[in-house]
Amino acid sequence: MAVPGAPASGEDSLIARYFKPLATDPGAFGLSDDAAVLKALGNDIVVTTDALVEGVHFLPDDPAETIAQKALRVNLSDLAAKGADLAGFVLSVALRKVDESWLAAFARGLGADATAFNCPLLGGDTVSTSGPLMVSITAFGRVPQGTMIHRSGAKPGDHVVVTGTIGDAALGLDILKQGRVAEALAGDAASRDMLVSRYRVPQPRNALASAIRGYAHAAMDVSDGLAGDLAKLCAVSGVSALIDLKSIPLSKGATKALVAGATSMGEIVSGGDDYEILCAVGADAFDEFVRSAQAAGVAVSPIGTVIAGGSTPKWLDAEGKELPLTRTAYSHF
Repeated sequence: MAVPGAPASGEDSLIARYFKPLATDPGAFGLSDDAAVLKALGNDIVVTTDALVEGVHFLPDDPAETIAQKALRVNLSDLAAKGADLAGFVLSVALRKVDESWLAAFARGLGADATAFNCPLLGGDTVSTSGPLMVSITAFGRVPQGTMIHRSGAKPGDHVVVTGTIGDAALGLDILKQGRVAEALAGDAASRDMLVSRYRVPQPRNALASAIRGYAHAAMDVSDGLAGDLAKLCAVSGVSALIDLKSIPLSKGATKALVAGATSMGEIVSGGDDYEILCAVGADAFDEFVRSAQAAGVAVSPIGTVIAGGSTPKWLDAEGKELPLTRTAYSHF
């Protein structure tokens, strides 16, 4: 489909220059056809999609490389939480104009991640828009038949577990917007840079996919905020949870911002954009799950327990008092 206002071959030329080199899977046919072939290989195909919109999911002056990486990685994070092995992705980009230097950087970041995660480009579309830049990716994974891990399935007595650290991305966005966290960490460039990087370039936990598939009763990735996403997992599982706030894993930068009063635990657990995995693991499988995570090089932290009932999960401080949350998650609407 040609870009309006460009020569008839404009879109084909753009695709050939920037995206054909990323289409390494034979089923992509070098992006010469209208569709691709993804072989199931006797597995179930797991499908997920996310769109990133300028001004909503990334800032207008974010580097093109990191926009590409974030667009792919938020989808890979979903597949990791489903226990899926990566198979490939399709890409759609809506551009206000053809900026060759921006596209070169975007393709470079996308290609580096496609190679690093062994998740090749299979196809897609480029269009023009008078509105904000938008990048949409649909990613595909494979699991043995019937083994995808759902949000449902958490059981009373399960450990509630998260990977990595929580709250960093929201604090990184605050720094980019010159908010309270930027001021509190003004003398700590390393922490500021780390938090900004966590906002711009998520770290999907695909190395943990097989362990999730093998040991988790339920799982999802943390995209809208830990508190809100846990509430979703519990609701669809028909359970509740008790969470120990002091067990929430925090980075050095988040801890410093918290101590300085630039943020709160309520903001940290509801901030969003963490792209860590939240899962429920049975007590009988927990030790083996931890060993598998250690072997995969992924830090995991138990933060609470699944309990019976349909109430909203409770977030308890060191004294056992419940933390009231005025907001549990980011919402588009």
